[in-house]
Amino acid sequence: MDMSRKVFRILAAALLMAVALTSCKSEYEALLNSNDVDSKYKAAFDYFNHGKFNKAAQLFESLAILTNGTDRDDTVQYYWGMSNYRYKDYYTAETNFAKFLQNFPRSPFAEEAAFLRIDCLYRSTLRYELDQVPTYNAINVISQYMVENPRSTHYPICSRMLEELNNRLDKKAYENALLYYRMEDYKAARVAFKNILKDDAENVYREEILYYIAKSSYKFAQLSVESKQKERYLTFVDDYYNFIGENPDSPFKREMDVLFRRSQKALGRYSGAEEDLGEKEKDFERERKKLLKQSESEEK
Repeated sequence: MDMSRKVFRILAAALLMAVALTSCKSEYEALLNSNDVDSKYKAAFDYFNHGKFNKAAQLFESLAILTNGTDRDDTVQYYWGMSNYRYKDYYTAETNFAKFLQNFPRSPFAEEAAFLRIDCLYRSTLRYELDQVPTYNAINVISQYMVENPRSTHYPICSRMLEELNNRLDKKAYENALLYYRMEDYKAARVAFKNILKDDAENVYREEILYYIAKSSYKFAQLSVESKQKERYLTFVDDYYNFIGENPDSPFKREMDVLFRRSQKALGRYSGAEEDLGEKEKDFERERKKLLKQSESEEK
């Protein structure tokens, strides 16, 4: 008997809850389909303030048609974007804020909407291995915002975003070139690394890029047929000097010095072991220029 009463109470409670939920749902749907602007406006903010952002967004969206051209228009459209932003639907929120800025460039909400649009674009970017079109879009919008709002309180945050996104692009370019090196396609690797610096001389991986340019040219020369080695070791020597000239204290210097001495030995300019070359480097540099001119003449 007790068990039957317990089951009955559970079923009754479940039924009451279902009725309540149905009633709430019906009330919300009725409000959503209503043309009562004041009631819908108040309810939208109630849902927003209580953290029910998805429902708030739907109400603000339906209000946007009813308040179009009124003094509530910019407020409704701004909070429509804010509701989607708080709901973490950044794609829709970015569209909301972009439209808002187009329609209400002088609204009191405009600067904040511009920053929130930036934040949506930033959050929608992908890690460096994936498509970077969203990153380029974000960089363009952030850069424009910083130019137009140099005194904005958001300026430092935008600056950090911009630095991070540019570093991501630098890493993608670097890793793509490094893939050729790992595949032992040293000629293609050197070209890819040089193209990075041609397109972006300030790449954050500049030291590593110069290192791999030199190392790729050395390995390419080392693996070449004998008739091509002189010309290609001379290319390495150029790359070596470029690297050392910029990075005299690099952790890669010792390795580069070893490859430099080996290249000189291969060119017949050095027969020692690993001792300092001293004045021989000056003699070699003069001979190197002479050989380069000779190689250029032969190619012609």
